[in-house]
Amino acid sequence: MGRVQRALISVSDKSGIGNLGRALAELGVEILSTGGTARALRDEGVPVIDVSVYTESPEVMDGRVKTLHPRIHGGILMRDMVSDRTQLGELGGSPIDLVVVNLYPFEATLARGADHATIVENIDIGGPSMVRSAAKNHARVTVVTDPEDYPALLEALRAGGETSLAFRKRLATKAFAHTAAYDGAIAGYLSSLVDDDEGPVDAQPERMEFPGNLHLAFEKAYDCRYGENPHQAAAFYIERGAPAGSLSRARSVGAGGKQLSFNNLVDLDAALDCVREFEGPAAVVVKHTNACGVARAETLAEAYRRAREADSQSAFGGIVALNREVDLETAELVAETFIECVVAPAFTEDALGRLRRKKNLRLLATDAWLEAGHAGLHFKRLSGGLVVQQRDACADEVRAGRVVTKRQPTDDEWSAMDFAWRVAKHVKSNAIVFAHPDVTVGVGAGQMARVVAVELAAKKAGPLADGAAMASDAFFPFADGLEAAAEAGVRAVAQPGGSKRDAEVVAAADAAGLTMVFTGARHFRH
Repeated sequence: MGRVQRALISVSDKSGIGNLGRALAELGVEILSTGGTARALRDEGVPVIDVSVYTESPEVMDGRVKTLHPRIHGGILMRDMVSDRTQLGELGGSPIDLVVVNLYPFEATLARGADHATIVENIDIGGPSMVRSAAKNHARVTVVTDPEDYPALLEALRAGGETSLAFRKRLATKAFAHTAAYDGAIAGYLSSLVDDDEGPVDAQPERMEFPGNLHLAFEKAYDCRYGENPHQAAAFYIERGAPAGSLSRARSVGAGGKQLSFNNLVDLDAALDCVREFEGPAAVVVKHTNACGVARAETLAEAYRRAREADSQSAFGGIVALNREVDLETAELVAETFIECVVAPAFTEDALGRLRRKKNLRLLATDAWLEAGHAGLHFKRLSGGLVVQQRDACADEVRAGRVVTKRQPTDDEWSAMDFAWRVAKHVKSNAIVFAHPDVTVGVGAGQMARVVAVELAAKKAGPLADGAAMASDAFFPFADGLEAAAEAGVRAVAQPGGSKRDAEVVAAADAAGLTMVFTGARHFRH
């Protein structure tokens, strides 16, 4: 079993198909193929038998029906037993040992905003049927759905003309995952359509934001060192179709050390999400998913130094995210402190050489870069279900906000409020951030009472609170929080507004000589 004498090739993604076809032909494999794939193979000089010739049944309905035939599925599903061989022979068919199939690009067609008729036309029927048949019969048949597996397939066939059971099982697992994700995407699309029985069949339907059926497809990347605590096991899964620049697409460029833990990954994602807010060189230090030090500067090294010193106590053992290629100067500063992980778009070779000397420092390069406002969905697991929401992609509300106090902000105060506001979005509620125009000086996170979050931020800031701006992720329900900030030395405040006691809060700000902006938006993070 596993010997390949006859292959069926029918692919939408024709990457590498010419090289594969020529190699199979050189190995003496007979190739059956359909439509565009057959033409592509012939153009590469590969001898091909058309499926319509093999089945003695023409492709019909513009190619909608071509492989749904007993000689095809019998040849794939045939077991290595006399009765199956006899029945297949009576059908006029022959065993098919290798199935190379990938599917119509339904997800890509949907993503590019095609019309409904085109989207439906890109729902593959024969392809998934062949893939599932071959995967089911992996005891005998090899199924390949990913062009990246062509080299391993050819290596196995060149070594002995057959594939191992372990290899076929691995590819069968991949094939079922492929068709499951494909069907899930179709169900998600169709269940997102708003029903309109009175409209024409080919009308462009209205779509709901959240589909009636949500099918999520993830592939295991690796086991984590442990979960939130050492007694909990954990693993990291990559979402199908995750964009370039996301954490799941980041490459490890370190020299070894410890495996990433659940907490490392969660903190890395939080740090990366925060540092994306800034266009100039910026650095974020995160501890327990909260940004504890954030800064921007003319150089990356200076931004990191200021972010670390914003709360050097919390920075110890933290996670660092940087939004520029890490150079040697920055690497030297990072190496001065115990840091768990660093994530950045890239690292220079001399920076890597320096940082790899830190035995347990993990380094990740994203290569691509996602903008702050990129769209996406966030999921939170609940007992027996999920809550799903749009990603919080907004952060520009300060500049568009309404000044509600007698005193107008200065240019520096506008800049400091905007900076603090962008950071507060990434701090757990209740969140308070004290900042000067380019650096945080105090962060109060995750408190049940907003005034306590202010007091914590003031304590962290100390004398640096004098003249600082403050951002609050939600409104002040009482004037006490604002009064505590004024007492600490805060001179400008950005907050959503919307409390029943807004008038009291504004009056307190005026009495203290503060300037305050109502943004009209909040940024809770739970």
